[in-house]
Amino acid sequence: MNICVFLSAANVDERYGAPSREFAHLIGAAGHTLVWGGSDMGLMKVVADGVQAAGGRLYGVSVDFLSHLARPDADIMIVAGDLGERKARMLDAADAIVTLVGGSGTLDEFTDVFELKKQGKHDKPLVVINTGGFYDGLRAQLRHMESEGFLPRPLDDLVNFVATGRDALEYLDRALAAARQQ
Repeated sequence: MNICVFLSAANVDERYGAPSREFAHLIGAAGHTLVWGGSDMGLMKVVADGVQAAGGRLYGVSVDFLSHLARPDADIMIVAGDLGERKARMLDAADAIVTLVGGSGTLDEFTDVFELKKQGKHDKPLVVINTGGFYDGLRAQLRHMESEGFLPRPLDDLVNFVATGRDALEYLDRALAAARQQ
């Protein structure tokens, strides 16, 4: 499975690093490919290191103004011309999308694929790993949008919030198996 992971390139507290490292190990140990923003810095590096060390493949999509930070030993590295192209290429390469902790760039990536799914432009599983309640506010806002009629589909049809990387992979396995049976 090609798993697109949106996450921060910042160096973050270990309370976010450790669960992300564990998720990365699970991706690699299962033989999956990480599709990510290609950076060799911060949490992006932590996850890429973990996937690679556990035997997974790395499919990076950097962007021209950040290409000097791209991981040199990725199995595949594409350099997009801008952030919009980067997101489109990542989505195209992915079987599923997972969002880890991150800042405004990560939120932009998540909301972009969320909106595309809401509009029926893709039906790939979308998961948010809510490490330590990091995305409680986002989940509450999305529930509010749903209750006020701003989502044309139930929120649970669009995204699944989970607590751990293991929960995320179990959900993805079930979702993709169900999609293959249809």
